[in-house]
Amino acid sequence: MFAQDKLDLILRRHEELGQKLAANPSSQTFVALSRERAGLDQVVATIRAYRAAQAEIAELSELLADPLIDADMRTLAEGELENAEQSLAAGANALKLALLPKDSADEKGVIFEVRAGTGGDEAALFAGDLFRAYQKYAALKGWSVEMLSASEGAAGGYKEIVAEIAGRGVYARLKFESGVHRVQRVPATETQGRIHTSAATVAVLPQAEDVDVAIDDKDLRIETMRSGGAGGQHVNKTESAIRVTHIPSGIVVMMQEERSQHRNKAKALGVLRSRLYDAERQRLDSARAADRRAQVGSGDRSERIRTYNFPQNRVTDHRINLTLYKLDKAMEGEALDEIIDALTTDYQTKLLASSEA
Repeated sequence: MFAQDKLDLILRRHEELGQKLAANPSSQTFVALSRERAGLDQVVATIRAYRAAQAEIAELSELLADPLIDADMRTLAEGELENAEQSLAAGANALKLALLPKDSADEKGVIFEVRAGTGGDEAALFAGDLFRAYQKYAALKGWSVEMLSASEGAAGGYKEIVAEIAGRGVYARLKFESGVHRVQRVPATETQGRIHTSAATVAVLPQAEDVDVAIDDKDLRIETMRSGGAGGQHVNKTESAIRVTHIPSGIVVMMQEERSQHRNKAKALGVLRSRLYDAERQRLDSARAADRRAQVGSGDRSERIRTYNFPQNRVTDHRINLTLYKLDKAMEGEALDEIIDALTTDYQTKLLASSEA
């Protein structure tokens, strides 16, 4: 079923990486080797479990082939053989999944963006609720969330909010969350109890590192300005806000959350790097949208990946026709794993089907 040479090669590479790490390489090399080895840990464990089941079956088959084996031993061995064959079947399936091509960005953190779409003030309120749900999910996962920029709505919530979510495997868990999220509920300002429909868009960008994207200083236009919004005496006295324009792509990043111009510039460049990295990934990967706007759609209510119906406590993911009556838990971050697991399984199933075609 599996090319044994390929499995041997993976095991040898895993062992080789361990030896190189033990030789005290430079810090940069250590990080690169550690990431590669960590990426192989799961597939190596799966290969070993699969081969252990194969060895057990061979041993039990040999025992059962002995004409001198007594009846009690034969019964015991036959039961163990059945269990081993079940383990082998499960191991084969797990190994198929483990050997699927990996997304090189899966282990990265993300730049996470939520924007109010159609629906006015209610859309901004929902964008805020949605962002807080992901904040709670991140806390449950032990990830860190750092706000990078935010534009508050007139009645609360956010017209736009951008954050950095750091941790291992963040992109792998959140990459299917990009798209339009539609909400159906009675707004707090609704006096006649009518259900309103509005939307917010989510974009999940793998966080780029310096080695992922090289940015030439001559391609940047950096402008400073006075910060706007609340902030007391500091506002309008210090030009700490930064606007960075990447001239070749036209991407503009504005950052004013920090009082330090240096920190705002660093954060803006981090967001720019991730947007450029994501744009390049989209260009190279035909399975993804041709540009960043296609990832999140226009924000129109009709373009949706998920619907949140508050009166029915229902959340529905339209891509896989999954409906859960756990909206309250989803908004606390608690039920998101159930949705994300189903999306991941669907994606892996499609990958398996295409690889076996």
